[in-house]
Amino acid sequence: MTEHLLGSSSRPLRIAVVGSGPSAFYAVDALFRAENLTCRVDMFDRLATPYGLVRGGVAPDHQKIKSVVRIYEGIAADPRMRFFGNVKVGSDLSVRDLEALYDRVIWAVGAESDRQLGIDGEDLQGVFSATEFVGWYNAHPDHAKKDFGLDRVRRAVVIGNGNVAMDVARVLVRSRDELARSDIAENALEALRASPIEAVDVLGRRGPIQAAFSPKELKEVGKLAGVKVVVNGEHLQFDEAAKAELEEAGRSAQKNIDQLREFAEEPERPDDRPVRFRFLRSPKALIDNGSGRVGRVVVERNQLQKDPESGALKARGSGETFEIEADLVLRAVGYRGVPIPGLPFDDWTGTIPNEEGRVLESVGGAVLPNHYVVGWAKRGPSGLIGTNSPDSKAVAAELIADLNGVSAAGLPDGEADRLPALLAEREVRAVSFEDWQAYDAWEVETGQAAGCVRRKLADTDEILAQIERLRTGG
Repeated sequence: MTEHLLGSSSRPLRIAVVGSGPSAFYAVDALFRAENLTCRVDMFDRLATPYGLVRGGVAPDHQKIKSVVRIYEGIAADPRMRFFGNVKVGSDLSVRDLEALYDRVIWAVGAESDRQLGIDGEDLQGVFSATEFVGWYNAHPDHAKKDFGLDRVRRAVVIGNGNVAMDVARVLVRSRDELARSDIAENALEALRASPIEAVDVLGRRGPIQAAFSPKELKEVGKLAGVKVVVNGEHLQFDEAAKAELEEAGRSAQKNIDQLREFAEEPERPDDRPVRFRFLRSPKALIDNGSGRVGRVVVERNQLQKDPESGALKARGSGETFEIEADLVLRAVGYRGVPIPGLPFDDWTGTIPNEEGRVLESVGGAVLPNHYVVGWAKRGPSGLIGTNSPDSKAVAAELIADLNGVSAAGLPDGEADRLPALLAEREVRAVSFEDWQAYDAWEVETGQAAGCVRRKLADTDEILAQIERLRTGG
């Protein structure tokens, strides 16, 4: 059998990309832009809709951020790419199926779960992850039917000091009429309208210098109508060690401190709902209110101490505790990956073990041939949407470098039809990118008729039914 250079015009490289978020699209874009590489890409997502956290994670009042999908639309329009939504790799297709159908596999599966606090009371009613809450208000099918009991929530506690913590705190207190003009899930808006929420406490284990939220996110909370950001000014007075760390931390950290100082100097506004930033505070236990639901949070005061090895300031518990009321607790302490059957997984980091994006058979083990990983599944949940671009480009470059001198047998006739035939045989209702475009237009048209950005359906069966109606002109 004649062999051809893999990735040449006589033997295109067949690539499966699992996941359809930013890291997936940036990887595909890098491959399509590569010189002297001929490839075909099939992209898979277990959801019927593409774009990962851009659709299911970005807050509904951040529409400008979501406009990045226009870039992805251009990539998906390339005839070298096909999209297969509503296809779950690990059940509908196995890892072995992908290995048989494709020359290379890129895993861009993100981090779908969350990290636990590991404290008593975490299983009480009214305690949720920010992952669940964000998915719920974004009409993510995994979380759309959750009940957060907001009609009973007067005081919420958000645990974490990153941008996700800022998002959930902001959505809890933002004007419902403003949210109604966004693409927030209809049931979430209804529940928020019924909430008598009066205050939100945001707990951060470390100090304001070490906070992970961006200056833009922080400033936005303070600009909300009817909301007053409350900061303890003592946490903004630094000793020499803290001043040195602030100088090393960079411009974003300094902007955060400047903004927090502005908040601290603002006069009291008793009629406004407070969002209290409680730095150097760690939850130690969650207390039952007597009916199986959370009612209070035991909080320990922390102190910053210089680590003898790294020299960095670390938060250490003081042993001194106090309690605050809480009808709802949302932990925003980090996302975590989910294992895929047949693929290695690092349970400690919640990622796919890898070396520069090449998947490893185990942590520290040999390279698993032909498998690559990008995005949060590669490096953990860090960075913004744009952070995925250089990361995915770097991995694509490694994949291309690994092709040097590799040859393969020619493709059989009808090879491109093997996957659709296999999915049909397994009765998988795959969604094409053309299907998505039609459904996307329907969401926008339906939403705008109601005075909002778009109307999202939150149930996969309902989405598939609407796609089928659109296919048949119904």
